[in-house]
Amino acid sequence: MTRTDRPVRGFGGRALVLVLGVEAMVVSMMQTLVVPILATIQRDLHTTAADASWLTTATLLSAAICTPLLGRFGDQHGTRPTLIGVLVLTLAGSVLAATSTTLTWLIIARAMQGASTAIFPLAQSILRDELPRERLPGAMGLVSGTLAFGNGLALVAAGLLMQGPAPDYHRVFWTAAGVSALALVAVAVVVPSSPTTPGGRTDWLGALALAAMLSLLLLPLSRGSLWGWSSGTTLWSFAGAAVMAAVWALVEYRVREPLVDMRMFALRSVLFANLAGLLLGFAMFSQFLGVSALVQIPAEPAGYGFGATVLQASVGYLMPPAVASLIAAQVGGALVRRIGARRTLASGAACGVAGFVMLAVAHHTTGSVVAAGMLVGVAVAFGFATLPAVLLGAVPASRTGIANGINSVFRSVGSSVASASIGTLLIVKPAKNLAPGVIALPPEGRFTLGFSLAGGALVLVVVVALVGLTTARPGAPHELGTRCVPEPETVRGGAV
Repeated sequence: MTRTDRPVRGFGGRALVLVLGVEAMVVSMMQTLVVPILATIQRDLHTTAADASWLTTATLLSAAICTPLLGRFGDQHGTRPTLIGVLVLTLAGSVLAATSTTLTWLIIARAMQGASTAIFPLAQSILRDELPRERLPGAMGLVSGTLAFGNGLALVAAGLLMQGPAPDYHRVFWTAAGVSALALVAVAVVVPSSPTTPGGRTDWLGALALAAMLSLLLLPLSRGSLWGWSSGTTLWSFAGAAVMAAVWALVEYRVREPLVDMRMFALRSVLFANLAGLLLGFAMFSQFLGVSALVQIPAEPAGYGFGATVLQASVGYLMPPAVASLIAAQVGGALVRRIGARRTLASGAACGVAGFVMLAVAHHTTGSVVAAGMLVGVAVAFGFATLPAVLLGAVPASRTGIANGINSVFRSVGSSVASASIGTLLIVKPAKNLAPGVIALPPEGRFTLGFSLAGGALVLVVVVALVGLTTARPGAPHELGTRCVPEPETVRGGAV
């Protein structure tokens, strides 16, 4: 029985897509729910802003390391048990965070929550295994669209939970634990077992080398503004990342059952899909961080900004783009079927370019900021809908988990670069004659520059889509993948 005429097992395709969409939403919620409560945690735990920022850094590092490893593990040993394991770890991290009263344990808990990022490539692999080919683009689009929606939902929920005379950050983590528990039950009930589990050995040496490389790369990206971009720690970290990249490549070439077959990176579609993922991650977080900072700046005496609270910024300015992303994801999936992934990605990125142009030159009214953000939301949704489809047509079925995992890492790197860039642009040293209690505000031109850089990133996405990606439609036989990345039983003479 072929993929196209195989019936969907379990509760049916709609229930499966809905559940996996909720799982993907958990990913983005775990990444962003801590942002509105960092100041409260810093105050309650009597720590510094630099130490409290490890709550985001730990999640970033954990996500970058766990996502490719668990994506590959799911390809080998079954996506359902791997997904359940990830959700158990996420639930345990949320409970630990909800009961922690020290920064050390809270950082450990956030690292455990970071493993949730592996849910996204696992969900894409489940869709590949369970749905007919003609339904994949729409299903992938919906699941991908919930990533952006989850960001906005997490910010709104955290803001609401922190209202009142005695805000308590533990409530936010208890809510995360409840969502994780519901997601775990839904997967256990609805998601069927994997149809095939090829098995194989886990490439722990390659995983360790990859973890070292990503840690040395992402640490200076996330903390360079604190360490200093020209400091020895930052420069040596980048140099160490380059060395470990070479070590990792050497290990993967030599090991019999590699975590990542390096020949996969030579595939044109995979290479440019990863580049597009990096640029989309940069654009998405530039809009998220830039708009959040812009609208919270008081109009007086800055001469720009809206003086919004964290909750107002989340509900009024960041939630509409998130909703637009969720709706656009469905449109993106339909367009992939009709006009192909290349044109869908390019058209979405063009919308995002228009949005960032608006943010750069017309960010003085609420309507223009919200409208621009919605255009960027469309770009993100179309990008997240098309890249898994591109990878599906480029690599063998047994490699889609690791391919999507690596693509998620590239998005994380892009997001880290955006965070570092926006942070560097908006940091202003207070003048010596500044009155006590007065906060130094960044010049308006720095926001314009940040939004312009993000718009330039999406211009590159248009070029990548039209020039770099192949014309193969999602779900089509992966000719490049079959030729350059053999199925597991033929890789280096051994099963993977």
